Amino acid sequence: MKEKIQDILNIAGIKINGNNPYDIKVYNEKLYQRVLSGGSLALGESYMDGWWDCDRLDQFFYRILKSKLNHRVINWKQLIIQFLKSKLTNESKRKKYEIGKKHYDIGNELYKIMLDKRLVYSCAYWKNAKNLDQAQAAKLDLICRKIGLKKGQKILDIGCGWGSFARYAAEKYKVRVVGITVSKEQVKLAKEFCKNFPIEIRLQDYRSLNEKFDHIVSVGMFEHVGYKNYNEYMNIVRKCLKPNGLFLLQTIGKNTSTALTDPWISKYIFPNSMLPSAKKITSACENLLMIEDWHSFGNDYDKTLMAWHKNFVKNWQLIKHDYDNKFYRMWNYYLLSSAGAFRANNIRLWQIVFSRDGLEDGYISIR
Repeated sequence: MKEKIQDILNIAGIKINGNNPYDIKVYNEKLYQRVLSGGSLALGESYMDGWWDCDRLDQFFYRILKSKLNHRVINWKQLIIQFLKSKLTNESKRKKYEIGKKHYDIGNELYKIMLDKRLVYSCAYWKNAKNLDQAQAAKLDLICRKIGLKKGQKILDIGCGWGSFARYAAEKYKVRVVGITVSKEQVKLAKEFCKNFPIEIRLQDYRSLNEKFDHIVSVGMFEHVGYKNYNEYMNIVRKCLKPNGLFLLQTIGKNTSTALTDPWISKYIFPNSMLPSAKKITSACENLLMIEDWHSFGNDYDKTLMAWHKNFVKNWQLIKHDYDNKFYRMWNYYLLSSAGAFRANNIRLWQIVFSRDGLEDGYISIR
């Protein structure tokens, strides 16, 4: 079994118990059989269990994904289960608040020690930034400029997180904002963060929206919608968007269309999540919204995740009493494997600007 795994890893230049920072150190010889029979889920769970380690997990996953080794060790049983689950159920509608409970409600203190000062939990924009705070402020301002915010306008933020965009837009551009989220903990902290500003934070699912806004933004939320709901999502955006308004969608995306999610990510990090492809997005908005601009900057998410990981490790002592070592390894694996995936262009980051029916004077792209 060890020889078979080593033969596969050789393609990516990774050695078992080698000296490079991206080589793996194996502490339990049962690892090889476990990974061969369990695929990516087993690889992640065995890391959480301490069966193996790696000095630079981000580099390990970059090499794995760049060499497409993830297609060579596949648990077909797990893939079939995931496929049937996506076809026969609509997890996003049936369990709309589960992602809030399982991911965003696990502790505001965790996110405070990991994120920037505004608690922005999405890709930053590093074009002219020197640190995470600057990069996240640049991203928020980029969004405001792309949709052309004007004083007094009313903006909807679908998946508002801890209120970072809402407060930035209200403070810098003097607009009113309604932010919705499915996380009770986010609502609690966002209301505190946004007090004294014309901002309303709601615990609300997007499907219950029925009011008009000058512009709409959704940053890092579309990944939780599910492909069966994409068309309904776009319908709701059109219904809530004023005729001359713009909708900005920021989402992680995949290069190919699929109904599958990585089983480890689905089980431990983002339940019921699914990354859209460009094809799925364009199909969902057909006859509903017009694409005005498509901006891809996935390499910035690699930098963002590495900055989050640095903060997480540096400040772990402040929160470790609320978690165990298995959680630490899980979160470490999540952040660094994701960084490696963006570095390998296995997953992408898109900002897309839509109008309802096109703009009379056209749209000028802003970068």
